[in-house]
Amino acid sequence: LDSLRPSPAYVLNDVNDVLAANPEGLALMSGLGDWPPGRRNSIRYTFLHPAARTVFADWDRVARNGVAHLHTAELTAPGPAAALAAELAAASGEFAELWNRQDVRVKRGGETAFRHPVIGPVTLANEILATAGDGQRMLVYQAGPGTAEHDALVLLAMTAEEVTPRG
Repeated sequence: LDSLRPSPAYVLNDVNDVLAANPEGLALMSGLGDWPPGRRNSIRYTFLHPAARTVFADWDRVARNGVAHLHTAELTAPGPAAALAAELAAASGEFAELWNRQDVRVKRGGETAFRHPVIGPVTLANEILATAGDGQRMLVYQAGPGTAEHDALVLLAMTAEEVTPRG
């Protein structure tokens, strides 16, 4: 993951538990690094972390995609998916409403707009790279060289090490 810097990068499992992240990855999702490693999950973050609605410029789309992904994960990780869904449905009426829609979606890439407290508004391309057979995948947010978005990621990298705990 460190070789991808300054691009924020994560290793996720079927239910989007954050198994590993580089410092920029933890810094991009402002506050995610404050949670203990076993609690870090991008869907949990979206619905339960107070910073998520600010960090994700299109929170509604991110939330819908996360719930649809969790429905897809029921096929490959039924126990963990059900446990996370029960936790989130109990804590968030918005999650429960989206969960009941039964949307299913596999996302392989696209763009995500952020409103970050350090780097400001930025839209980043994202790629999801699946590994063979273990349910893990790598999520990488990227920007083209020489762009304002790339400059924002360089700034994020410069500040990430100072404020983001590893773990």
